[in-house]
Amino acid sequence: MPDLLGATNPVPGYDKTAINRNVTVSPDNTQIQNVPDPSKVVRADGRTEQQDSNLQGDGGIRYDSNFQTFLQRLRATPSLAQSLSLLFSGREGVVVSSGLSAGIAEEMGRLLEMLRMDESQLLDFLQGQFKTGTRFGGALFALLRNAYDRAASDGVRTDILQFLKAYVDFDSTKHIEGNLLRDLQSMADAMPASWAEKLRDLTARLQNGIAAGNRQGNLQLLQREIFPYMSSYVERTHDMGTPRALLTMLALNVARYENGSEEKLLEGFHQLSGYGTLKGQLGGIDDQSLLLLLKSRGGGADSAGAIRFSDQLAAAAARAFRGEGSAEVQQAFQNLIAAMLLNESVYMPVNHYLLPLEWNGRMLFSELWVDPDAEDEQGRTGSGGKNIMRLLFKMDVQSLGLFDVILTAQGTDVDIQIACPDAAVPFSRQIGDAVSRILTRNDLKPARVAVRRMDRPVTLTEVFPKLFEGKNSVNVKI
Repeated sequence: MPDLLGATNPVPGYDKTAINRNVTVSPDNTQIQNVPDPSKVVRADGRTEQQDSNLQGDGGIRYDSNFQTFLQRLRATPSLAQSLSLLFSGREGVVVSSGLSAGIAEEMGRLLEMLRMDESQLLDFLQGQFKTGTRFGGALFALLRNAYDRAASDGVRTDILQFLKAYVDFDSTKHIEGNLLRDLQSMADAMPASWAEKLRDLTARLQNGIAAGNRQGNLQLLQREIFPYMSSYVERTHDMGTPRALLTMLALNVARYENGSEEKLLEGFHQLSGYGTLKGQLGGIDDQSLLLLLKSRGGGADSAGAIRFSDQLAAAAARAFRGEGSAEVQQAFQNLIAAMLLNESVYMPVNHYLLPLEWNGRMLFSELWVDPDAEDEQGRTGSGGKNIMRLLFKMDVQSLGLFDVILTAQGTDVDIQIACPDAAVPFSRQIGDAVSRILTRNDLKPARVAVRRMDRPVTLTEVFPKLFEGKNSVNVKI
């Protein structure tokens, strides 16, 4: 039996208690890892999950930072131009070929019809994207933006942001209502039939309330009946899977649904009108005029084309994902949607626009990124009231290839760098002269127009180093 009392002499060199007593612990030993404590700044250790590593988005998926994950996906996601060229590789005969059902072929045929534009239609399409690409356009938001910049206290800025948050939820009412119904339907599908039947009845009542426009009644139904019912289900069945996860999403959408009511919106507007700096400018707007102004935002006829195109593209993608398209078509739509969502991310500080069209019988798929407040090579912004504007124009032309155009403008001085495929290299001088004439015709000064052969497509992070500003913040991914 073991000698628990230690009555015998220990074997020399094997006395663990003596060994442990002789170990010296150095406070600078990086092999000893710190206990993670977000409230303290501790010394460096052997941990590798640092925010300042892997800034270029290389390596495996990062789970400690939303921003680094955004950079990784930005590098890995194919461009919209490439995905569109795979979907519409020239003519209708190619689109309706192998692997497509009649329904999705018809949807994509409609998209091709919408891509045929002349000069005036292209201008309307582009202006429509400009107007529908942001919620905060117009005199009211320009006034609030100016007030936010000149505000002397944090209270004014906080109230402006609260009003904008209420406006976003108010403007997203239809989308939020759709999310509520989809979450409840998904819950019912994931529950046993004995529980799902009542939830479907509650969902039907909510759908009728949404159709009737009874927001207050819908909120009472959600808060007093649906939430207690779902909480009771999770508690009694201990189902910690899909229903519990959807219940969390439902809570978020309900909070936005309540915050986006007209009462909350007007309450935030009245709070802003009480400040002396804004009272004279906002005091003359009554409640009905404000609601009419916000409801009619972006509803002009010139934006209808951009909206129809996005709706038609979404309808074609939905048909493809329901199994009406081949695996290649589904993969192209998946890349297309992933790129669109990524380019509209909260971490993307530049504006993004999509320009697919058929021009003179040739398909052209292009993307446009615009930074109206860019920096020069030394990291300085514009001076003397002249902002630096930088544009990246990627253009995939049928039978020619991919073009990259980088345009930097300050005042009337314009610098253009064009990277063209091998087929267009012999015409570099003609391209440069034509671009210079276009600039001069529009009262701009071509400071430099450079045309070269494309070695590789330029990346967004090369043209817009502002993307890396997100690394200065803490973005923890759970």
